Amino acid sequence: MSAQISPEIKGYFHEGTNTISYLVWSPETMHGAIVDPVLDFDHKSGKADTHSTDAILKDASDAGVTIEWVLETHVHADHLTSSRYIKMKTGARVGIGEHIRDVQRVFRPVFNLDDVSNEGREFDHLFADGETFDVGGMEVEVLHTPGHTPACVAYKFNDAVFVGDTIFMPDYGTARADFPGGDAEQLFASMQKLLSLPGETRLFMCHDYKAPGRDHFAWETTVAEERENVHLRGGVAQADFVKMRTERDATLSTPLLLLPSIQVNIRAGELPPEEDNGVRYLKIPVELAS
Repeated sequence: MSAQISPEIKGYFHEGTNTISYLVWSPETMHGAIVDPVLDFDHKSGKADTHSTDAILKDASDAGVTIEWVLETHVHADHLTSSRYIKMKTGARVGIGEHIRDVQRVFRPVFNLDDVSNEGREFDHLFADGETFDVGGMEVEVLHTPGHTPACVAYKFNDAVFVGDTIFMPDYGTARADFPGGDAEQLFASMQKLLSLPGETRLFMCHDYKAPGRDHFAWETTVAEERENVHLRGGVAQADFVKMRTERDATLSTPLLLLPSIQVNIRAGELPPEEDNGVRYLKIPVELAS
């Protein structure tokens, strides 16, 4: 493995969910990974398709890139993952942070999902904080970055880090921390972990929503630029950040695709099993107000 290979990276913006997926590969070996892929899903009809992922796979094929890994930064609450589909098409392994177990244990009873393991067995590998592994000859380091969810990780490919939802572009701010298992104090610590990296380190976002005054989507920045994030600049104290984040989160609505996303994503992209009539169903828990 070589920590010195600077990866080639192509981002794919998914307009329906404001998600950026990435094709990342070694220019020396032409082997690589896909980070945070999106399964296209119409919540009104329940229909899913793979055209966004197929575009990434076509680019990889056209460029001669062999996909070794699908890397999930966390269990997403705003889109369904297509990791299972990529695995079927390429034979790639699917990896996520080892604290996926905590997320499964929270949500399995919410949806009464008897088929979910609670041990992360749906994934091919569970990454520990500080673990390193090989992608196309590149040494990749895993950084546990909890706060948005317990299982969040970032993947560091030499000078490039895929940060998931830990932080957004400097002019937009930071991720919410009010999902089950989320914690604003942990989020603050995770951001400090990322911002302690060398200033020239490139950071790649998982989402962008256009900050006020910005007329285009953006998803690449640097540690030096991110140190001036609108939610962190001026050396904001942890207590002040937690107060801001908690108050802000209280005003946010539930993500549109949270219920279907969680059910698919804790299964590593596997859809729910077919029932007796051959149909797969996603569940919607109903709580009747008293």
